[in-house]
Amino acid sequence: MPELSIEPLPAPLWPLLNKFYRRHDSSMKALKGGRLWVARDGDIVAGLCLTPVVGGQWLTGVFVAPDYRGQGLAARLIREAVASAEGTVWLLCHPDLERLYQRMGFTQDTRLPQSLSERLVRYKRNKPMIAMGLESGVRSPSDSR
Repeated sequence: MPELSIEPLPAPLWPLLNKFYRRHDSSMKALKGGRLWVARDGDIVAGLCLTPVVGGQWLTGVFVAPDYRGQGLAARLIREAVASAEGTVWLLCHPDLERLYQRMGFTQDTRLPQSLSERLVRYKRNKPMIAMGLESGVRSPSDSR
């Protein structure tokens, strides 16, 4: 794995993450009001957004550039981003991604805040989706450093 920098993206620079998503034809969007994180190898090569919700954070926009996939970068980026997050970190994803997020400590055994529960219901009208959560201080077995 190359040495990449992983860091929060300052709020005024949030359009850079949207530009990254568009460059890769991703439908992801950086949410204003969220805390954006990026991995850089010169340019942005991965990103995500943590948005405050009641009881924790909502993790969205996890995307890794195709040339950087398969190297554990998504897991590294998520670990860095959620390390200081307070409360539960929730995500909504396709069931095919469940094992990936389980390896990071996320489980389906979570209680969603109402705003995310309603969003999940809407999303499930058009595609299969599951909700997963990670409690503060819970680390995956691969995190024992």
